[in-house]
Amino acid sequence: MQHETHPLEYPFVVAVDGPAGSGKSSVSKEVARRLGWAFLDTGAAYRALAWHATASHVDTDDAASVAAALDSFAYRIDTDPYGYRVHVGDVDVTEAIREPGISAVVSAVARVPEVRTHLIEVFRAIIAAEGREGIVVEGRDITTVVAPDAPVRILLTAAEEVRMARRAKELEGHSAEATGAQLRARDRADAKVVDFMNAAEGVTTVDSTDLDFDATVEAVIAVIRDAQVRTG
Repeated sequence: MQHETHPLEYPFVVAVDGPAGSGKSSVSKEVARRLGWAFLDTGAAYRALAWHATASHVDTDDAASVAAALDSFAYRIDTDPYGYRVHVGDVDVTEAIREPGISAVVSAVARVPEVRTHLIEVFRAIIAAEGREGIVVEGRDITTVVAPDAPVRILLTAAEEVRMARRAKELEGHSAEATGAQLRARDRADAKVVDFMNAAEGVTTVDSTDLDFDATVEAVIAVIRDAQVRTG
């Protein structure tokens, strides 16, 4: 599928893709903090729409109904890496969108073409409006669709067993088996829409399988610094 490209010259954009449990959210957020830049979690928008559809009693398995829910989807997200909040209308859904019930239906929402088209434009508008020097944008198709012309494009990945262990640690009270099954199901569902397991041409792979958190953050920052030197 061909996608229209949009040059993104300012702010300095770091696009980060990766599978579930790869650490892309926590690593991207910390990179943004250390650089004094903005942070955009694009997955939060799909989760927020899943929350909105569920709260509105929309059948999330019906693509037309999900697309129609966009008309009443008033979405806002902060880009402050120290304390961003997610709102749908006047409702703060920052914590609610991380609930397992939302995770179970977000892939069904994300695969609707009208949803992806709409939210991609939302992401590009947020990036373009950012006043900080740079912004770290993470998600599933950032390097190939949302910001294919970003000066830094990274695929952050890790071995499946490592990703499962990390996700299980994040979700206290949930068994490792259930967490692993959910992670695999999410990857399978999302892989039908976008390839986030393989680096596209020009994308740098950072494999964090054998790296701790700080080392992964430093590896990403090293890629950014190298790009800044090359682009002047």
